Amino acid sequence: VQLVESGGGLVQPGGSLRLSCAASGFAFSTYVMRWYRQAPGKEREWVATITSGGGSTSYGDSVRGRFTISRDNAKNTVYLQMNSLKPEDTAVYYCSAWLRQNTYWGQGTQVTVSS
Repeated sequence: VQLVESGGGLVQPGGSLRLSCAASGFAFSTYVMRWYRQAPGKEREWVATITSGGGSTSYGDSVRGRFTISRDNAKNTVYLQMNSLKPEDTAVYYCSAWLRQNTYWGQGTQVTVSS
């Protein structure tokens, strides 16, 4: 089982980034996918969720209206489009796959929002 995040980097406030999470080794299309983030010295924070078929999404209060989660089950990939980025969005972003008793995590990708 692998979840590999990519797309992180340094961006100026107000900018955009799109994160990707490529999955392998499990039945991706049957799993709920989530993005989390963890800033230095803070607890891991839930960011967004998308259901297995992609028909339903939900977001944390701090990102709602700015971030969009999506998935392509044909490519075994989940995305996080991040717009209007703020310095407080700086964190390591992780994707997670969940189905009943199974939870898988990626290694994370760093996002830094700074001028």
